[in-house]
Amino acid sequence: MSRQQDKLDLAARAAWLYFVAGKTQNELADQLNVSRQVAQRLVATAVERGLVKVTVHHPVADCLSLAEQLQARFGLTMCEVVPYDQDSPAELQRKLAVAGARVFERYLDVPEPRVVELGSGRTLKAIIDEMAELSCPQHRLVSLIGTIAHDGASNRYDVALPASEKTQSQYYLLPAPLYADSAEDRTQWCQHRLYRVVESMSRRADVAFIGIGTIDDGCPLQADGFLGAEEISALKSQQAVAELIGRPIDARGELVDSPVQQRVTSLALDRPPRRPLIAFAVGERKAAAILAVLRGRWLSGLVTDEACARYILVHSNALA
Repeated sequence: MSRQQDKLDLAARAAWLYFVAGKTQNELADQLNVSRQVAQRLVATAVERGLVKVTVHHPVADCLSLAEQLQARFGLTMCEVVPYDQDSPAELQRKLAVAGARVFERYLDVPEPRVVELGSGRTLKAIIDEMAELSCPQHRLVSLIGTIAHDGASNRYDVALPASEKTQSQYYLLPAPLYADSAEDRTQWCQHRLYRVVESMSRRADVAFIGIGTIDDGCPLQADGFLGAEEISALKSQQAVAELIGRPIDARGELVDSPVQQRVTSLALDRPPRRPLIAFAVGERKAAAILAVLRGRWLSGLVTDEACARYILVHSNALA
């Protein structure tokens, strides 16, 4: 997706909110996080480019409607849905990365210092790769999740360092493996002085960005060496379908009481979130996991794709 297309999508979004949803120009500016003058120009661009007739003739209009339904259904403060046109996984990931980069930049491209929490994973790394270079030395980036595997290898999908390089921000890595060897070992890791320093900084966070993982055969936790096949099988037997920063979650959105859960060293997530907690996830394989996390009210914001949004809305009232 080109920058020009991205701008056209934003203009279509503005037009839909103004003409269809009936937002005022001030409400429009607040929702898009732009000035009133920019909001006016976006609407004007949509009219000039022929996007506005009686309705907005652009695929993003359906996505905006889906996003508003998800917000209302799950009490989200923000939601974005990218179009799905039988895309390949790579194409869909690219769409999400472009949309996600815009969300990241919206929170980071500000003068006041912010503490930003980050998860890890392929999706967040793609978003960081898509981001423009920013000069934000006033910010501090805090990793929510340990990125060391059981064999001592480092997870190549950690995003704190590449995000720091893109933004010139300070970064703080969580000094622990994702999963300790035992519950007792976890206690020792979490009592380490450096761990407590990062944990304390995390409590002052202004926003958090995370991915949503699946619990299934061959899922990233298994593929990247964090959990073995037997552990994944045991979690599945306990109805685990999703994971947030390594924490297994069942279809109802509740934490799964398991030995794996007792070994997670990731920083705690509040429910409901005490600060904006925005998740990014796309693809049919992740739809059930996204729904589980939404049911659990773990999030304040979500960026996903059109097919996942439709699945979630259809299945939201029935448990798997």
